Formats: sequence, structure tokens, C-alpha cells
Amino acid sequence: MYDFAVFWDWMAFAVRWLHVITAMAWIGSSFYFIALDLGLNRNIPGPADGEEWQVHGGGFYHIQKYLVAPERMPDNLTWFKWESYSTWLSGAALLMIVYWVGGELYLIDAEKADLALWQGILISAASLTVGWLVYDFLCKSGLGERPTLLMVLLFVLLVAMGWGYNQIFTGRAMMLHLGAFTATIMTANVFFIIMPNQRIVVDDLKNGRTPDPKYGKIAKLRSTHNNYLTLPVLFLMLSNHYPLAFATEYNWIIAALVFLMGVTIRHYFNTRHARAGNPTWTWLATALLFIAIMWLSTAPMYQPLEEAEAQPLTPYEQKFADADGFEDAHDIVLGRCSMCHAREPVWEGILWAPKGVLLETEADIARNAKQIYLQAGVTHAMPPANVTYMEPEDRQAIIRWVRNAGL
Repeated sequence: MYDFAVFWDWMAFAVRWLHVITAMAWIGSSFYFIALDLGLNRNIPGPADGEEWQVHGGGFYHIQKYLVAPERMPDNLTWFKWESYSTWLSGAALLMIVYWVGGELYLIDAEKADLALWQGILISAASLTVGWLVYDFLCKSGLGERPTLLMVLLFVLLVAMGWGYNQIFTGRAMMLHLGAFTATIMTANVFFIIMPNQRIVVDDLKNGRTPDPKYGKIAKLRSTHNNYLTLPVLFLMLSNHYPLAFATEYNWIIAALVFLMGVTIRHYFNTRHARAGNPTWTWLATALLFIAIMWLSTAPMYQPLEEAEAQPLTPYEQKFADADGFEDAHDIVLGRCSMCHAREPVWEGILWAPKGVLLETEADIARNAKQIYLQAGVTHAMPPANVTYMEPEDRQAIIRWVRNAGL
């Protein structure tokens, strides 16, 4: 079983790598086409809506855009869809690996909601579907003709989801699920709206019919939403590395402000790409929002040590606490790790526990047994540079303890 723990960690790494690669491809193509569309020279003769000359890699590119469709179907047509699908599928797999299989540690916060792991997983999966259905309903209502109001309502929906997730999940899971919720909307836009509409236009061309411009208008609305949501999704996906973002009382408000930062940043670049001005006011707005986020992050949400020590162990934690060698491993971790991984760290320069991982109580250490095994037993990643001089015998004691627990 301990070999499986190593294998599983490598699988998580591989899926995360795939997710990052596909996300880069999707975001890169999305940003490119938004910038291209906004920067087109539309003062040209002929049926094309606009054109652009670009230079890259030693060659020149001449690109033309047709508002609805060209007069005939091109022989070679490149579709941009798999970047989006691959990103979502790999992200969903990563969510299952980290937050479903590792739900005892990362998903459910027992202090917020008394839920079984299967209930948390059900809420996790169902929320992504329900969120898309609500968003899609809003877009297909009359609000589709009022894009600004629709964007405001979308923001309200995202804030409400962040607050709701925070009532059940850990702060880390709240941030990640809000990112997954938003990414699901973005990919569903591509799969259910943008691509089907483009297929209708292609079918009309093949059959000699004049395509209806409404399909392009609908797709453009969803594409615009995706453009403004991209940067906040990246922040939320990276947030699990920074407890100042997720392990605070106001983490859901921080997430809300991040969405506003995404709007100000994208508005600046979209305006510049469209050659419609230089809205430098967005710099100040973004800086003020970020300062507000930093201020809100200084309210840690950790349970006081005395209360944490009095908290009964969960069945998952009890399994590791009962294993042979726990007492020795407990003392080693307290002596070598807890000065940083504490509710109030005493190591100079460390103000908050790295990645929000606490290693002070028996429950803390038992709950994080797998990570202790991988970080300080199998590998020498922790302590960093072995600054607390963890001996080889200490690492072997940790390995024996976790293996005795049957990991």
C-alpha cells in the first residue's frame, strides 16, 4: 500500500502537468483570438469584416475575419475546441484525485458541516452541474440582450457560490471548487453553445444556405464571458499554494475581489487591443483591489490550539494515531516541523503555516500522515534544506509508522 501512495502522488503530478499544459494552450489561443478580433482593421473593401497583418517566426501572416461566414466553405478549416475540453477533463480528474480521494484531508471541514465524505463528493459534483444550468438559463433569457446586467448577475452568482462552498468545504477546497465551477461554465460555453452554433453555420454553407448572424452573436457573448473569467480561474487554481488566500475568515470575499481584478485587467488589455484608448485608471483600481485582498488575508481562520487539542479524532485520524510508532513519529514532527507548521509559527520569517498545513496536535499529525510520509520520509523535501537537522533514523521512524498504519 505504501508503494501505491508513491504511485498515486506521481499520478497526481502527471495529471497536474497535463492540466497546466492544456490550460496554457486554451488560454493562449483564447487571448490570441480576443486580441486579434479587437485589433482588426475593419476599413477594408470586400465581404470580410476585418483583416490583420502579423509577423512572427520570420514570416508574415495575413488574417481575415468574416462576421457570419465566407461565401463558401473552405477546404481546410481548423477548429479550436480540444484545448478547452482537455483542460476541463484533466482538471476534473485532478479534482477527483486530490479532493475526492483525499477528501478526509482537503475537502470537508468538520467544523463547518457534519458531512460524510460521500456527501461532500456529491455536493462537489452536483454544484458544477447546477451552476452551469443557472448560468445558461440567465444567458438564454432576455438578459442576453443586456450584456452588462448579465455580467453583474454572473458576478453575483459567483460570489454566492463562493460563500456557499465556504459553509461546507475547507478554505482550500472552496477556492478550488469556485475555480472549477467557473471553468465548467467556460468549457460548457464552448461545448454546448459556441461549437454547435459554428456547426450550424458550417452546415448552412455546405448546403448553400445563408447563415443566420444570430448564431455568431450568441457565441460572441459566451466567448466574451470566457475572456473575463480566465484570469480569476488561474488565481483560484494557484491559491492552494498560498494559505493567505484560502486560510482566512474572508476567503470568499477575497475570491470575489479577484473576479473584479480580472475585469479591470482584461478591460485594460481589451481596450488597448481595440485601439480604443489607454484606460490607465484600471491600474489604480487593480492595485486598490489587491491591497484590499492583502488586508483581508491578515485574518487567519485557524482554530485556537487549545480547542484543536480538545477536538476528538476522526476515524481517518484515529487509524494513524493507533498505528505502532505514532508516538515516536509524533515527537519527531513536533521537534522538527511544528515550529513552522503551527497556528502561530515561531520560526523567524514564517508568519503563517506553509500551505496551511498544521502539525501541532495529534489530530494534525495523523491527518497529514500521507504528506509527512512523502515529504519527510520517502523524500527529503521537508524540512527545507534540513534546517532542523532531521536524522535518517527519524525519517525511517516516520516511514515505519505510516506503513504500520497500512497506507
